[in-house]
Amino acid sequence: MNEPVHVIGMGLGPADLTASHLALIERAAVLVGGKRHLSYFKDAKALKKEISSPVSGVLDFVEQYMAEGLVVVLASGDPLFFGIGKTLITRLGPDKVIIHPNVTSMAAAFARLKLPWQDAAWVSLHGRDNMPALARAMDDKDLLCVLTDPENDPLAVKKQVDAHNYAWQMWVLENLGAPEEKIFSMDEHTDLERGFSQPNVVVLQKGELAAPSGPLRPGTPDNWFVHEKGLITKAPVRVLSLAALALSPDNTLWDLGAGSGSVGIEATLFLPDGFVYAVEKNQGRVEQIKVNVERFKVKNLSVTQAELPDGLGKLPAPDRVFIGGSGKHLDQVLDAVATVLNPEGRIVVNTVLIETLHLAVSVLEKKGFDVSLTQAQISQSRNMPWGRRMEALNPVWIIAAEKGKV
Repeated sequence: MNEPVHVIGMGLGPADLTASHLALIERAAVLVGGKRHLSYFKDAKALKKEISSPVSGVLDFVEQYMAEGLVVVLASGDPLFFGIGKTLITRLGPDKVIIHPNVTSMAAAFARLKLPWQDAAWVSLHGRDNMPALARAMDDKDLLCVLTDPENDPLAVKKQVDAHNYAWQMWVLENLGAPEEKIFSMDEHTDLERGFSQPNVVVLQKGELAAPSGPLRPGTPDNWFVHEKGLITKAPVRVLSLAALALSPDNTLWDLGAGSGSVGIEATLFLPDGFVYAVEKNQGRVEQIKVNVERFKVKNLSVTQAELPDGLGKLPAPDRVFIGGSGKHLDQVLDAVATVLNPEGRIVVNTVLIETLHLAVSVLEKKGFDVSLTQAQISQSRNMPWGRRMEALNPVWIIAAEKGKV
């Protein structure tokens, strides 16, 4: 019966190998690994096979030579942390593979920085365009390790950091465990033309809330607002929605299902003599609205925490209403709003759901509103290593309805 394949994590290098690891390598009939790993064992008598593309060829080789004696596969870090371990188990079966874990680059990075990492998250950009995952992790977590590659390098990570609404401490750790190991912090004084030695990893630690890069304006960049996991009316759609509201300087605006408050806050630019009443059911988002109001020094907006349509009875009658979120109660919300909306008032509803589109149009037309529809299908550029590509946002229906004269 063939002996199982032993997959040995090298950690950061040969110094991290234990006596039992070295004994297995010494006994191996076949030694498989990357060029750098095999170079550490030039004197080993084993038949050597370098891991190269396609990996299927390496797997064929390993399976073929299992009958010749012990096969040992050398892997970076921990073989089951973005290593070859999973691939070998899938090909050979779990009973035919023994994994010897070792120190990962993530563990080593936090050890070098003396940062406890039990609550940390990781994002891999290695060989993949995964910036959206990094953006989400930065919203959710305070401590991150980012696995990079020559294209998705620390400079690409820094662009994401600079666009975030929190300040981040950013460290780059190059050649961990090697004599040329280097660790440095990236800030505004870093030479961005220096290039980066491979391999490297990035550690990010969330700091204080960053100040907006500029004053409130039509189409204020999304990242200037504090918001939850991208739950914000995107700037291009926000501009179209505000245009559909057709605000007059002294209007009273209700911002219902206000989320981060971006629409209501930006609307204050057009309401020097008016006022915005934001209503949001989620306490965390209510706090975000308050933070955003403070960030942009808005004076004519108040926020109420309530489940719609509750919380509307005590508000002054609106001239304009924006509905960005109402859950499953849109018909009830529209009924309540239509009753108190001032003559020649306007309601704008944003939705990505066809069902909500049909419901809103049906209810509003039955109530005698003049309804018009706009579908916004917007793509925004995303930088790539050698240029730009376009990334589509979710299509949004903007439903604009005008009430007639009494």
